[in-house]
Amino acid sequence: MLYLAPLNYSITNNMIMNKFIAGTLLLLSFNGLALANQKNETALWHKHEIRFTSDKEYANPIYDIKAFTIVFTSATGREKTVNGFWDGERDWKVRFMPDEPGEWSWQSTCSDKDNSGLHGKSGHFSCVKGVEDLEIYKRGAIKHPPGKYYMTYDDGTPFFWMGCTAWNGAMKSTGADWDYYLQHRRDHHYNLIQFVTTQWRGGDSNLDGDLAYTGSGKIEINPLFFQKLDERVDRINEFGLVAAPVLLWALPFGAGRHLSPGYHLPVDEAVLLASYIVARYQGNQVIWILGGDGRYFDEFTERWKTIGQRVFNEIDHAPATLHPHGRSYVGDIYAGESWYSVMGYQSSHGFSQRTVDFINKEEVANDWDKLRPMPNINMEPIYENIRQNQTPENVRNAIWWSLFATPIAGFTYGANGIWPWVEEDGGPILNHGVAPWTVSWKNSLELPVSREMEYLYEFMDQFAWWEFYPDKGLLLEQPGDNQYDDFVGVLSNQDRSQILVYIPKNGTISIRNPFGFSYEARWFDLKRNQYTSADITSSPGLLTITQDSDTGMVLVLTSD
Repeated sequence: MLYLAPLNYSITNNMIMNKFIAGTLLLLSFNGLALANQKNETALWHKHEIRFTSDKEYANPIYDIKAFTIVFTSATGREKTVNGFWDGERDWKVRFMPDEPGEWSWQSTCSDKDNSGLHGKSGHFSCVKGVEDLEIYKRGAIKHPPGKYYMTYDDGTPFFWMGCTAWNGAMKSTGADWDYYLQHRRDHHYNLIQFVTTQWRGGDSNLDGDLAYTGSGKIEINPLFFQKLDERVDRINEFGLVAAPVLLWALPFGAGRHLSPGYHLPVDEAVLLASYIVARYQGNQVIWILGGDGRYFDEFTERWKTIGQRVFNEIDHAPATLHPHGRSYVGDIYAGESWYSVMGYQSSHGFSQRTVDFINKEEVANDWDKLRPMPNINMEPIYENIRQNQTPENVRNAIWWSLFATPIAGFTYGANGIWPWVEEDGGPILNHGVAPWTVSWKNSLELPVSREMEYLYEFMDQFAWWEFYPDKGLLLEQPGDNQYDDFVGVLSNQDRSQILVYIPKNGTISIRNPFGFSYEARWFDLKRNQYTSADITSSPGLLTITQDSDTGMVLVLTSD
């Protein structure tokens, strides 16, 4: 069934047209896939599913079948290995995303070689070029090219990660509400959705009360839970967005930690559960978040390295990362892990000096060039509306500081009403503090910084942003050394023909100009989405600029 975004709210004619076009593209996508499936064809970069019927019933299939592996071979002889999964009763499936047009063949291997329904099966299908104009289908899956500090589509086009945090969204939403949310995010240039795939400390079941699994030692998978989740994950892609599922929530302290599988399950069971979820969604356009909010260092280091290696090292897989708990840095620990592709961190939900310095002055900002090149992504800066005394400026600063602390790769936005999927203003949030000022998920979409992220994306899109690196040495003096939240971020491209300076408060700064360039200067007002000319005082080797706005501004310098 096709859910179209509801239109019973006040929107502009342009938004109506956008929704009409999006709905038309989705219908074309569904119709194209239906025709392809009738011919045993799958469109390039789409999910291809093969169904198997087991000859046997098993008491607990994820334990009784030690391995169910399918090797896909392209027309050019490339092989890709993925795992199949149990989907209830005697039903088994494999999902695969072909990355090359032409004829593909496949061969299955099952640890129970006497099961002729699973072992030794073979077949083929054709992969054809699709017709959709969505970037993930036109340009291909997201990957991390070795040696780069950013991600790209398969065709090499840089991908600016602009995520939104909807931890509970896929579990707790109705189909119509999920479409409303995804359409809104797509309309405002968000391109990645972070969400949780099992019960966890912030959500003890899905909307219908189903659990993903039961047990805390030996576990049992509930396929019904995941069949419902399938629809939400598919819809993320159908709106042209990348799915970023958390496989194992892992916070080892605080109320409800016993609900989080990454914390309370033994390593073997954590691997089984994560591997099952990877097998289930490997045919989608994804970036894996192996652990959520976890402590991945000290006594937990070997646990998480082992889980990552066992889940990912034997199969072809999408980029993978970890989402650490607040103000913890794990880049130096996991940079050597082959399965680890994105340097994820969480600056947390404060705006004190401790949090601001974590972004601007500690490992995040100081160590990125000492490790294997990877995208550095703040996957959880301060949520908008999480504290009664916070301001939009606190949220805005955390995001822009994060972008300027490392080579530009992207960031994730969050709102305190979206991640738990709060239905009514002031609604309760499981195992979290009371926050009656929190507005619903739908109202959160219209919060000031939530809407400003559209401006941020369009601002970055005008530059070759992947060529910008931190250039702190250009500042004659760092205002943040005297007052922590006056910190000024500086980026430049290689020849310094373009310089971007984030100035969070009004004041005067001086920038070194060692090559004596003549620059055109303009201000970008983050809050109002406006550009104005900037006055610069030049002296030999130095530029002096005064920022006199009531909000954060970006100074754009472009050499003549």
